[in-house]
Amino acid sequence: MTGKELVIAAFQHADTPRAPWVPFAGIHAGKLKGYNAQELLTDGEKLVESLREVHRLYVPDGMPIVFDLQLEAEILGCDLMWSENNPPSVTSHPLANQDEMPDKFVEKTDGRVPLILDACRKMKAEFGDKTALYGLFCGPFTLASHLAGTRLFKDMKKNPEYVHKIMDYCTKNALRMIDYYAETGMDIVAPVDPLVSQISPKAFEEYLAGPYSELFKHIREKGLHSSFFVCGNALPNIENMCKTNPDGISIDENIPMATAKEITDRYNLAIGGNIPLTTTMLFGNQQDNMKFVVDMVGSVARKNLIVSPGCDMPYDVPLENVIAVAEAVRDIDKYRELLKNYESAGVGADVELPDYANAVRPYVEAYTLDSASCAACTYMWAVVNDAKDHFGDRIEIAEYKYTTKDGIARSKKLGVANLPSVYINGELAYASVIPNQEEFFRKIESYIK
Repeated sequence: MTGKELVIAAFQHADTPRAPWVPFAGIHAGKLKGYNAQELLTDGEKLVESLREVHRLYVPDGMPIVFDLQLEAEILGCDLMWSENNPPSVTSHPLANQDEMPDKFVEKTDGRVPLILDACRKMKAEFGDKTALYGLFCGPFTLASHLAGTRLFKDMKKNPEYVHKIMDYCTKNALRMIDYYAETGMDIVAPVDPLVSQISPKAFEEYLAGPYSELFKHIREKGLHSSFFVCGNALPNIENMCKTNPDGISIDENIPMATAKEITDRYNLAIGGNIPLTTTMLFGNQQDNMKFVVDMVGSVARKNLIVSPGCDMPYDVPLENVIAVAEAVRDIDKYRELLKNYESAGVGADVELPDYANAVRPYVEAYTLDSASCAACTYMWAVVNDAKDHFGDRIEIAEYKYTTKDGIARSKKLGVANLPSVYINGELAYASVIPNQEEFFRKIESYIK
């Protein structure tokens, strides 16, 4: 079977001789050719050149064209801040103080959309016969958060009508992106919605179930396959996600693959993702990456399984680690035997935590993957900064990123289980849920002496 046939078979829930391999080399693709994130995402020639290198080095069965959740937001009025080694981040929210929805929608001639669609067509012509190509777009809930900011989470309780309106607006934009990708011949079209992990199942049912069911129905009507990408501890919403009827789901390291696959198998859906982005891919060695793949594949049934990173790979992931994953996927039995006695040295040195019990001011600490690149982390960190604006010198705040060895060490020492999370004086306050501002402020008040 070709790589493309393997991926399509997984989405069609057929038996496959091995699990397909789909590297999410978004900004990391630029690293392979020496381009920074802004060059990669604003220059079509550099993007295609980098994608060719991904294909040459990693021999993927399937691959995305871009992994940029700010593409639509920029067109709809959000300002962006660009980074050398991360996708851009949203810095303004045009609907934060506006109740009426605009009449502007994403057109295929807008912003960077023509550049992306041209790259899709070129990759389709070069590799589309043997490699499954993914068109990823920003999921409607994350797009709504870009446009409305932290107001979105307040209004889920205070103004449900507004949330329904903005979700309808963002869903209409998502439907357009599906159409544009379908025209270029993409095989899998998938919304990426990391903020799904930050809401309750009840909120999902009220605000997201209808829009997502509509999106996946539309993708199916186009004759394409779909996948629902999430980040963070989305386990409480996995079943609700399955009920929206995608062909597959993609998760990150916050959920054990075996736990999630037990649910998705009940709905006969494909599932992928799960390779840890930092502790394994960024800071681990080749053996660490092979061992994770061998153990993960061995923990579940092969049917409906796709091997992928947990999300968009960090820019600086060593290429030899990605090649190691590709090798392990293609010969699981061989590497299982070779690595049967291997134990990882782990990541991160010991660190000293603050003396929380005797703190003069409460420590409000956000543990994130990286607020510069992870949408859920961005809004978690924004709420912490809102608290700093409110309380001023009465509190101390800090962000510890899982993309640094110090951040990993602190997370391990404190026992952080989910990202993003907020701790107050070393005590877990919120795990994978964006706090309601009023409730969060009351909680902080209880720590102020």
